[in-house]
Amino acid sequence: MATRVDTRSITGFAERVVSNVETVIIGKREQISYMLVALLCQGHVLLEDVPGTGKTMLARAVAASMGLSFKRLQCTPDLLPNDVTGVSVYNQQTQGFEFQPGPVFVNILLADEINRATPRTQAALLEAMQEHQVTIDGVTHPLPQPFLVLATQNPVEYEGTFPLPEAQLDRFLIQLPLGYPGETDEIQMLRNLRKSHPIDHVGQVVDGSELVALYDAVTDVHVDESLERYIAGIVRATRSHPDIAVGASPRGSLALYKTSQAFAALSGRDYVVPEDVRRMASLTLPHRLIVKPESQLRGRDARSILEEVVRNAPLDIGSNEA
Repeated sequence: MATRVDTRSITGFAERVVSNVETVIIGKREQISYMLVALLCQGHVLLEDVPGTGKTMLARAVAASMGLSFKRLQCTPDLLPNDVTGVSVYNQQTQGFEFQPGPVFVNILLADEINRATPRTQAALLEAMQEHQVTIDGVTHPLPQPFLVLATQNPVEYEGTFPLPEAQLDRFLIQLPLGYPGETDEIQMLRNLRKSHPIDHVGQVVDGSELVALYDAVTDVHVDESLERYIAGIVRATRSHPDIAVGASPRGSLALYKTSQAFAALSGRDYVVPEDVRRMASLTLPHRLIVKPESQLRGRDARSILEEVVRNAPLDIGSNEA
């Protein structure tokens, strides 16, 4: 019999953060919750939307709400790998090299317009994102915990950009579009910005170090064997779909599994239900799929193909998932 998990600490933590961030980012409660899903899974987020939709403010508000350190890295073609990870500088007084940490040594790093950086600089983030450490001159330096990379890219303007390679896209736990606000939310935003920006008044409402203790609670959320087969079936179906050249990797399976657990915990449940899997599939898998060129010419894209895969995936629900 599965161990019962008390999710109240997770839901209480999340509710305080979400409510606080909503004072800055209006009408995006669902997207803020997905950010917390990534944090609870120790994963990274690729924010893809047009400029001005609040991507930077979202990252700043989440960091401020948890009392975590935050840095913004503006990616440009002349940005060097050492500008991200840090560099060893010779100290004449000590007659030795001293490591000067780069902006990656932070709890939340916002890599703004990451596809404007060169592939060499993009690759400088790979070790940090996967292993939570960087190696400079043969010396490995651990990164602070928790550590989250929020990267943004504009899905419309591609001139002067370097598309992220599949290996790096696979490092992002979820891809999250923010979208435009609704009419009522946009009017409220205008009123809130009348005198000063709400981000200037966002205070800490939780202790960010509590995240480390919540990681284990999330991994204890029960996943029925039928749902494990459901997850594996969805991912494996992407590898044999006629419109997909390259399907999701085993890292995609793990991402779908872990995020389903985290979303269930945020919903106050100590077990995963099929809707958790379906919801998280739309965030964890599309950016891992490569659609065949001839299928793209027919108007097919990764998101619509995945919807078809999920809709047709067989599901034999266990008795405790009913």
